[in-house]
Amino acid sequence: MPSTTKKLAIASAAFAMFAATSSGALAQKKYDPGATDTEIKIGNIMPYSGPASAYGVIGKTEEAYFKKINAEGGINGRKINFISYDDAYSPPKTVEQTRKLVESDEVLFVFNPLGTPPNSAIQKYLNSKKVPQLFVATGATKWNDPKDFPWTMGWQPNYQSETQIYAKYILKEHPNAKIGVLYQNDDYGKDYLKGLKDGLGAKAASMIVLEESYEVSQPTIDSQMVKLKSSGADVFVNITTPKFAAQAIKKNNEIGWKPVHFLNNVSASIGAVMKPAGFENGQGIISSQYLKDTSDPQWKDDAGMKAFDEFLTKYFPEGNRIDGSVMFGYTVAQGIVHVLKQCGDNLTRENVMKQAASIKNLELGGLLPGIKVNTSPTDFAPISQVQLIKFKGETWERFGEILSGDATN
Repeated sequence: MPSTTKKLAIASAAFAMFAATSSGALAQKKYDPGATDTEIKIGNIMPYSGPASAYGVIGKTEEAYFKKINAEGGINGRKINFISYDDAYSPPKTVEQTRKLVESDEVLFVFNPLGTPPNSAIQKYLNSKKVPQLFVATGATKWNDPKDFPWTMGWQPNYQSETQIYAKYILKEHPNAKIGVLYQNDDYGKDYLKGLKDGLGAKAASMIVLEESYEVSQPTIDSQMVKLKSSGADVFVNITTPKFAAQAIKKNNEIGWKPVHFLNNVSASIGAVMKPAGFENGQGIISSQYLKDTSDPQWKDDAGMKAFDEFLTKYFPEGNRIDGSVMFGYTVAQGIVHVLKQCGDNLTRENVMKQAASIKNLELGGLLPGIKVNTSPTDFAPISQVQLIKFKGETWERFGEILSGDATN
């Protein structure tokens, strides 16, 4: 009898151990909507049409990069299902498409939606639903606000930091400047303008002689350019999206206005802005950069650039190599792949945000040497370093040191 009891005890213990092991194995895999053993569903919104359609290529590049990842076996054995919708850079449309992604498509998260007004329109909704709004394609400072919006995170250097860097340069190199500003009349434009004024400090009121805004729905900014020239400004801060940036550069030449010209980073693309505006019209323009310029021969033998070229050849041959938006899409897609790899088998929305907020000194092939991706639970600004560049010939030349912006929301 004692022998039978002993056998039962051993069997019972073995069963308990098996049950614990099995439940442990099952517990290792955690999924929220949009994730399974075989798939990770990622949502995205881009302006494939409308006034900001030049940026639509970002979504196309990301789609191509995820095809590459899938062809190579996916992420931890799971294929990416990338669902991207057009919002035409119209906030009401962005809201409609976001609801579709979350409530109908049931994506795990919304990745790299583009534009400050569109992202502003969906931020509260996504945070209330606890759906990550991850690596948004806009440098507005407000995306770095983990306390009030713990489900929203930026990607690129923020706008206020960028214009603070320009302001410091103007104060040092052109202390008696008369500054004329052209800016888009929305959150994006106003964020840049705030950074410029903060950077100029007490001198902002006397140095800025004219601020001219435009609406994204306008066909041209010709009248604003004429006003800016007549203001007597000798420094021009150009806060515009690609279509209007190219117009401004061309118009400057037409009216014979030759100020020291600062162009915001989001429109520093050679393919989308400088070439259409005419290389001869862009000489000497100053901007900033955190990504390698694909048209710069200095990267000819660079490993990161070679990998980028191989990707284009095999997965995105129709992509315009010299369009900075293509390199942007490629690099941010690498960033999200890094996050998803770190998630392992815990593909919950909470863990996606946790891993996105735990990036340490990540180097990506498209970033300039010395620029690294860093985040923490209190720092939702992954990239905060830039280098000043000047347009010469048919390309941008870097000058000075890597600079860090310090603006926070």
